Amino acid sequence: MPRQPRLTAQEAEALLLRSGFELARTKGSHRIYIKQTIRVIVPFHSGETLHPKVVKQVLDAVEAGSK
Repeated sequence: MPRQPRLTAQEAEALLLRSGFELARTKGSHRIYIKQTIRVIVPFHSGETLHPKVVKQVLDAVEAGSK
């Protein structure tokens, strides 16, 4: 099984926006993106890479949103 890429919040945001997600709102340091019924929450902490579970959530949402 290939390893998942390490992403920063800015890279995850770029992936989501390119696949058609829209920024719905922000709450504190978290940004919520929505496309149809799919919601993704990305924590924005300066210069840190995202947790692998968050990266998986983003990649799964991009894949589901492209169908």
